[in-house]
Amino acid sequence: MEQQDDMAYLKRYVQNHPDNRMAWYLLGKQYVIEEKEAKANYCFLKAGSIYEAFERKQHPLANEPQQLIAQWNRRRRMKQLVIRSLIALLLLLGAVLTDPFADGPSSRDEQAADQNAGVDDWPAGSEENSGPDVRVAFVKPADSSGLGKAMGVLMEGGEKSADLGLAVMLEQDDSWRKWTGNTRMLLSTKRQGEGQAFNVSLHDAIACNCQPSDAAGAKQAYGSWSKQQEQRWTLTSAIEQYRELFKHWPNKLEDMVRPYPNNVLSGETSLMRKLFPDILQRQKAAAAARGDSAGNGSGGAESNGNERSSAAAQMELPDKPLSIIVDQENRTLAVVSGDVIIRSYNVGLGGEKTPSGSFYISEKVKNPNGRDDGEFGSRGMTLSGTRYAIHGTDEPQSIGKDESHGCVRMNKEDVEELFDLVPLGTKVEIKSGVLPADAPKPAAERFSLQPMQDETNPEVVYRWLN
Repeated sequence: MEQQDDMAYLKRYVQNHPDNRMAWYLLGKQYVIEEKEAKANYCFLKAGSIYEAFERKQHPLANEPQQLIAQWNRRRRMKQLVIRSLIALLLLLGAVLTDPFADGPSSRDEQAADQNAGVDDWPAGSEENSGPDVRVAFVKPADSSGLGKAMGVLMEGGEKSADLGLAVMLEQDDSWRKWTGNTRMLLSTKRQGEGQAFNVSLHDAIACNCQPSDAAGAKQAYGSWSKQQEQRWTLTSAIEQYRELFKHWPNKLEDMVRPYPNNVLSGETSLMRKLFPDILQRQKAAAAARGDSAGNGSGGAESNGNERSSAAAQMELPDKPLSIIVDQENRTLAVVSGDVIIRSYNVGLGGEKTPSGSFYISEKVKNPNGRDDGEFGSRGMTLSGTRYAIHGTDEPQSIGKDESHGCVRMNKEDVEELFDLVPLGTKVEIKSGVLPADAPKPAAERFSLQPMQDETNPEVVYRWLN
């Protein structure tokens, strides 16, 4: 049934967008599954360079495509004349034929991908507002068929799919993908109206082997979505760490945004308030599916009633809680989720005085010296209850060097962003040679939360090893 739905959708789509090569290619693949060779060949010829790019070969009939397509169209037009009188009334009533071949597709050669998807007028939303329904598929560089898979994922669900779809490729560096690196916008999909088909635009000349359409609107939509995603990462991680620390689930967002020393989150946003109930329910469901007894209150695995396709699952971001890696060799600190580096910073270390191993953030405190310009700067995060910490410094010239007594030193703007980004309880790994050697690329905009509680601890004089 699902295959029939896909076929019907693609037929309607190429009827409305006869110049979209990718759509013709995907329709041809569906006809191959149905063993309808003639129709498949017709579609592949219309797909032109897209067929060659994905199949890595020229179509065997490619030397005479225009003659074959014209011959096909003549046959279809003859059929159309025979049945025209029978469907005239339906046409007058506004009915639309769903089979693109019955209407006789245009016989002109398809020269370029659809350039008129109109993504520049997308409502982008904001980091505080969920905005329009957006779905993003992340294509990995090693996936040679990723572009075609992404298009299928973004249109998955037919009329229930997202209004806006984006296929993007994060910059790859060895085994890591960089959230703030050079992100390539591959393609975008935009629904034309409720219950209607999509416009598809190809934005990357290398990926589509075509003249790409303007990606300004798609990039704007992705920029807004990515800010929201960062808040999802932090909120999801905070819920997980709260449960680990207190052995039960938070009932409301305020449970995590509390004064020192229970400041799991260092603030909130209006979007976090909107997202909290749904994310909490999903995490409870996932825990229950794993057989985790603490995942009570849910009932069943994380699901909206439909199983995700394997292709969709492969194109989602990692769902791992945020963690921190400190690379002693590169003097770099990175916030990661799975194989994605979300933030990375140059730091100051202590050479052999900085211990390697596994830790967690056992304490988060603002202005550990009672002011924001003391020797520990404006923020400090104790590692596993030891005298080692990640903190600011009044010696910014030491960043990038081994001049501390064992602690991890950070610039003011960096440590303040990190303090907001990662919750209490976050895991910290200190080791060597695991992060990219090139200089960290800062985010276009700093991550920050609206502070709601007192996170200072004036009763204690901190004596970290600095």
